[in-house]
Amino acid sequence: MDGRHTSAVWKRVVERAGAAGRPVGLASAATACIDDVGADGLGISLITSGRIRTVAYAADERSYRLEDAQLVAGEGPCTHAYQQRRIVEADGQPTCGQWPVFWRTAGELGIRRVVAVPLLVGNSVPVGAMDLYHTTLSPHRAADHAQLAAYARILALLALDAHPELIGQALLGGDEEATEAGPAGYPPIVHQAAGAAAEAADLPVPEALARMRAHAFSHQQLLQDVAHAILTGQLNLENDRGHPPD
Repeated sequence: MDGRHTSAVWKRVVERAGAAGRPVGLASAATACIDDVGADGLGISLITSGRIRTVAYAADERSYRLEDAQLVAGEGPCTHAYQQRRIVEADGQPTCGQWPVFWRTAGELGIRRVVAVPLLVGNSVPVGAMDLYHTTLSPHRAADHAQLAAYARILALLALDAHPELIGQALLGGDEEATEAGPAGYPPIVHQAAGAAAEAADLPVPEALARMRAHAFSHQQLLQDVAHAILTGQLNLENDRGHPPD
């Protein structure tokens, strides 16, 4: 990576943190990135053990819902960028057949373009992805990719620093895992809730998980919120009539 881009990006992040009167961290780095590239939102997902995705940061509620939409659907540019270890640029055209569940949510939230950048540490070990959300279709220039990669390197370190409990598991993603079918995207609370729902309804765990995804999708809720409601006894999926996303 060009050291000039990294130095310039670090300078911008430090300036942003200083102007806000706070230490250098995810928020200041994300804000600097959004301003520099002209994005309308930003989300960061860490992928632990090569399989489980956790939303590590979202610039706003819309960005969080978009990250969660990829988690619920088990598809999206985040997963693709992580698997391929390259920048993925995607437009949500009406006829787009790729990631239909994710794009349906994105369209409802006014997002028309996503740029996903893999988060790489060390010797290009993938630990997640950064998603930049745009309300217009203006593409990034090829020259911008070096800047995006520099921001991704910095945000990867800051995200792991903000979530030290995930460091070991994230680094287990490694070479083999990144080329497999891709992260399912479910943090521990979702698996716990699926187990509880399966026991309550006498169902296999995969079917309980499918019902949770269907409920989250049909009611436009975050999957982790559905899991929390199940574990606290606020939600019983036994009679839920939703259908899993396509």
